[in-house]
Amino acid sequence: MELSDKEWEIIAPLLPELPKDVRGRPWRGNREVLDGILWVLRTGAPWRDLPEKYPPIKRVIVVFSNGHRMGRLKKFKWHSQKCLKNENKYE
Repeated sequence: MELSDKEWEIIAPLLPELPKDVRGRPWRGNREVLDGILWVLRTGAPWRDLPEKYPPIKRVIVVFSNGHRMGRLKKFKWHSQKCLKNENKYE
């Protein structure tokens, strides 16, 4: 189960932009990383079981850890609830 286009529209503005000039392997998009995080949270599976269709495990864990430490996860929840309330889809 992955983010719908509508869900992504709500969350995308809260994420930092991807770096433009990074050496090495190209970065996968924020949406793919977030889908990987949500897969682990929804299934309750260990990080090591993250399917290969998502970015590398280390990248997903680092983004999750940084987001949690910086309060981004709470910001996502607050922002998405606010948007859904405006559409009368959340009580």
